[in-house]
Amino acid sequence: MQLKKGINLGGFLSQCSHEQSHYDTFFDASDMQQIRQWGFDHVRLPFDYNVVQDEDGAPIEAGYARLAALVAMASENQMNIILDLHKVGGYDFNFAGDLSKNNLFADETLIERFLSIWTEIAQRFGTEPHVAFELLNEVVETENADGWNALIERAITEIRAIAPLTPIIYGGIKWNSADTLKLLNPPISGGIIYTFHFYEPLLFTHQKAFWVPEIKDVEPISYPDSMAAYKAKSEVLGIKGDAVMTTQVETMGKPFIDDMIRGALAAAEAAGVPLYCGEFGVIDQAPVEDTVRWFADVIDVLKSHQIGHAVWTYKEKDFGIIDPHYASVRDEIISILTE
Repeated sequence: MQLKKGINLGGFLSQCSHEQSHYDTFFDASDMQQIRQWGFDHVRLPFDYNVVQDEDGAPIEAGYARLAALVAMASENQMNIILDLHKVGGYDFNFAGDLSKNNLFADETLIERFLSIWTEIAQRFGTEPHVAFELLNEVVETENADGWNALIERAITEIRAIAPLTPIIYGGIKWNSADTLKLLNPPISGGIIYTFHFYEPLLFTHQKAFWVPEIKDVEPISYPDSMAAYKAKSEVLGIKGDAVMTTQVETMGKPFIDDMIRGALAAAEAAGVPLYCGEFGVIDQAPVEDTVRWFADVIDVLKSHQIGHAVWTYKEKDFGIIDPHYASVRDEIISILTE
């Protein structure tokens, strides 16, 4: 399966209003055709559990029909598609650190509901050669590392009983950080792909993000800049700035990016699995010329290690490639992403 050059469909079936009018207008066949014409070979489709499962744990046929339509749409455009379970009952990366809300791993009822989603998806899409399954987006807490490993093994066992050949994708903790793949147990099956997300340096890629209080009011941040400048400004981010604050690399740019993913490369090699970058991107508050430079550096590093990738994201969510902020550099960015 080709997962070399992809784009996320964030905000379509996840992190959205979950209203029929939204589903019907956010994305259609013309969008998929555009993505293919640009030269992407796959899409990553985040979807929330409540698209396909009601609060009693029963399947929602209309939701599965929508997934089926998108799977068919990808096939018609000779593209692969990743079905990414973005949020699930008992786990939402937006509640990072709140174990009273992120209690999936300690609640057998929630675990069974999680597993039932993957059983259902495997039954419906497990024979489609262009479909991959991503178990869960961005587990965060260190306290959940062992529970995540245990749930991965249970999910793989359930899926493999139905879909022995479908690629299964999963990552580590800390928002799918590259340096946490080493905490995963060895895969219990073939066809596994390790994933990580890359938004470093966060100070640049998330500047002025309203959901990151520490930097929502910063002055424009350039890329690249001196490492000393990045360290001085990243200190306020706490754990979210650790990558910059702890690096031994002296140059911001490709040397820093390469160093950031070394742990992921080592973990994937030790496990004998491919490595995939499921998300990376720059907020629509960053200077566009610097955004182009960041994309060029990230893609150069990923390509040097033969790592497939999917940019975040096609539309809206403050990172949308087709949105007005990127108009003056869109063609250049797409060329970088698809070359």
